[in-house]
Amino acid sequence: MSEPQNVPVTAVPSDARILDVREDYEWEAGHVEGALHIPLDQLPARLAELDPDEDLHVVCRSGGRSQRAAEWLEGNGYTAVNVSGGMGAWLEAGKPMVSETGSEPTVL
Repeated sequence: MSEPQNVPVTAVPSDARILDVREDYEWEAGHVEGALHIPLDQLPARLAELDPDEDLHVVCRSGGRSQRAAEWLEGNGYTAVNVSGGMGAWLEAGKPMVSETGSEPTVL
Protein backbone atom coordinates (compact mmCIF):
# COMPACT_ATOMS: atom_id res chain seq x y z
CA MET A 1 0.00 0.00 0.00
CA SER A 2 1.38 3.42 -0.91
CA GLU A 3 1.88 5.99 1.80
CA PRO A 4 -0.42 8.98 1.40
CA GLN A 5 1.20 12.32 0.81
CA ASN A 6 1.57 14.66 3.81
CA VAL A 7 1.05 18.38 3.24
CA PRO A 8 1.32 21.30 5.67
CA VAL A 9 -1.82 23.36 6.32
CA THR A 10 -0.27 26.19 4.32
CA ALA A 11 -0.32 23.96 1.20
CA VAL A 12 -4.03 23.06 1.42
CA PRO A 13 -5.84 24.77 -1.50
CA SER A 14 -8.71 27.07 -0.56
CA ASP A 15 -11.11 24.89 -2.58
CA ALA A 16 -9.83 21.57 -1.16
CA ARG A 17 -12.33 18.91 -0.08
CA ILE A 18 -11.57 18.54 3.64
CA LEU A 19 -12.50 15.36 5.48
CA ASP A 20 -12.42 15.84 9.28
CA VAL A 21 -12.12 12.50 11.10
CA ARG A 22 -12.26 13.87 14.68
CA GLU A 23 -14.94 13.06 17.25
CA ASP A 24 -18.21 15.04 17.44
CA TYR A 25 -17.14 17.19 20.43
CA GLU A 26 -13.92 18.18 18.64
CA TRP A 27 -15.84 19.07 15.46
CA GLU A 28 -18.37 21.16 17.39
CA ALA A 29 -15.58 23.20 19.08
CA GLY A 30 -14.05 24.24 15.76
CA HIS A 31 -13.66 23.04 12.18
CA VAL A 32 -13.02 24.15 8.63
CA GLU A 33 -16.18 25.61 7.13
CA GLY A 34 -17.54 23.33 4.41
CA ALA A 35 -15.56 20.30 5.61
CA LEU A 36 -17.15 16.85 5.68
CA HIS A 37 -17.25 15.34 9.18
CA ILE A 38 -16.94 11.57 9.47
CA PRO A 39 -15.35 10.34 12.74
CA LEU A 40 -12.56 7.84 12.08
CA ASP A 41 -14.45 4.87 13.55
CA GLN A 42 -17.44 5.58 11.25
CA LEU A 43 -15.40 5.87 8.06
CA PRO A 44 -15.84 2.29 6.76
CA ALA A 45 -19.63 2.43 7.21
CA ARG A 46 -19.92 5.89 5.62
CA LEU A 47 -17.51 5.43 2.71
CA ALA A 48 -20.37 5.87 0.20
CA GLU A 49 -20.59 9.55 1.27
CA LEU A 50 -17.21 10.19 -0.36
CA ASP A 51 -16.59 10.75 -4.06
CA PRO A 52 -13.82 8.41 -5.27
CA ASP A 53 -12.97 10.95 -8.01
CA GLU A 54 -12.38 13.77 -5.51
CA ASP A 55 -9.02 14.41 -3.84
CA LEU A 56 -9.52 14.43 -0.07
CA HIS A 57 -7.46 16.43 2.42
CA VAL A 58 -7.86 14.49 5.68
CA VAL A 59 -7.53 16.31 9.00
CA CYS A 60 -7.75 15.45 12.72
CA ARG A 61 -6.37 17.23 15.81
CA SER A 62 -2.65 16.66 15.26
CA GLY A 63 -2.22 14.33 12.25
CA GLY A 64 -2.27 10.78 13.68
CA ARG A 65 -5.86 9.74 13.03
CA SER A 66 -5.91 11.53 9.68
CA GLN A 67 -2.76 9.63 8.65
CA ARG A 68 -4.49 6.31 9.41
CA ALA A 69 -7.66 7.46 7.62
CA ALA A 70 -5.69 8.61 4.55
CA GLU A 71 -3.83 5.27 4.40
CA TRP A 72 -7.11 3.37 4.66
CA LEU A 73 -8.76 5.55 1.99
CA GLU A 74 -5.79 5.13 -0.36
CA GLY A 75 -6.02 1.36 0.14
CA ASN A 76 -9.68 1.51 -0.88
CA GLY A 77 -9.08 3.38 -4.13
CA TYR A 78 -9.50 6.97 -2.95
CA THR A 79 -7.00 9.80 -3.32
CA ALA A 80 -6.25 11.12 0.15
CA VAL A 81 -3.69 13.56 1.49
CA ASN A 82 -2.86 13.84 5.19
CA VAL A 83 -2.83 17.40 6.55
CA SER A 84 0.29 17.49 8.76
CA GLY A 85 -0.22 18.99 12.19
CA GLY A 86 -4.00 18.77 11.86
CA MET A 87 -6.41 21.35 13.21
CA GLY A 88 -3.85 22.49 15.79
CA ALA A 89 -1.58 23.66 12.97
CA TRP A 90 -4.62 25.05 11.11
CA LEU A 91 -5.50 27.24 14.11
CA GLU A 92 -1.87 28.33 14.60
CA ALA A 93 -1.66 29.32 10.93
CA GLY A 94 -4.66 31.59 11.42
CA LYS A 95 -6.72 29.79 8.79
CA PRO A 96 -10.50 30.33 9.01
CA MET A 97 -12.60 28.12 11.26
CA VAL A 98 -16.18 27.95 12.49
CA SER A 99 -17.74 26.37 15.57
CA GLU A 100 -21.12 24.81 16.35
CA THR A 101 -21.14 26.15 19.93
CA GLY A 102 -21.63 29.88 19.37
CA SER A 103 -18.19 30.42 20.91
CA GLU A 104 -14.92 31.36 19.25
CA PRO A 105 -13.73 28.31 17.26
CA THR A 106 -10.98 26.36 18.99
CA VAL A 107 -9.22 23.00 18.81
CA LEU A 108 -9.75 20.52 21.66
